[in-house]
Amino acid sequence: MEHIFGKRKTSEEGGEHWLSISDLMAGLMMVFLFIAIVFMRHTMKENEKIKSVAVAYQEKQVAIYDSLMKEFEKDLAKWGAEIDKETLAFNFQSPDVLFDGGEIDIKPRFARILDDFFPRYLNVLKPFRSSIDEVRIEGHTSSEWNKDSTEEEAYFKNMKLSQGRTRAVLAYLYNLVPEETSWIKRNIAAVGFSSSRLILTHNGEEDAEQSRRVSFRAITNAHIQIKRILEAQE
Repeated sequence: MEHIFGKRKTSEEGGEHWLSISDLMAGLMMVFLFIAIVFMRHTMKENEKIKSVAVAYQEKQVAIYDSLMKEFEKDLAKWGAEIDKETLAFNFQSPDVLFDGGEIDIKPRFARILDDFFPRYLNVLKPFRSSIDEVRIEGHTSSEWNKDSTEEEAYFKNMKLSQGRTRAVLAYLYNLVPEETSWIKRNIAAVGFSSSRLILTHNGEEDAEQSRRVSFRAITNAHIQIKRILEAQE
């Protein structure tokens, strides 16, 4: 009987042991559930922060575009220029006005346009400077060079040409507004893109003339703010 009772006791102890494991597992599940809820709440808050930055970015884009249009709308046609609402690129698109073919020296008419344009452009951007990462002077060319050049040779020759032209524009503007020279030095860059960003016709073919352009593009710092939010999560 003792042997039998002893077995029964062992069985009861096993049952008590099994119940304690069940309680432990239930407790762990509650802990994991709590952690999951906290993580989800944290993720939702971070997503809301990113969303608010994106909304602010869009609103700032619209405000800058509206300000540029208000200031320059009457000048665009006579300058052969346009303002891209999506990229905030102020595009000068009359290549015969900008430079002679294959040259980097600014033509006199373009210099006169810059004399009028640039001080006003800086003034328009002034209220938005805390939201601007940089202003980029972009040089663009067609894909053409000469018939003896390969596609690769033409690309790199046009790269040198587009870089030379944007540097010439920046050099011309550098001291045009003396009180802004330090800001220009810190925030304006000259970049040549060669033929990497062609303008295409409705048929998808290269528009060589329109592709030869100089752009001033204000780039906002929304991506920097989003990057900071993401880094804070790590």
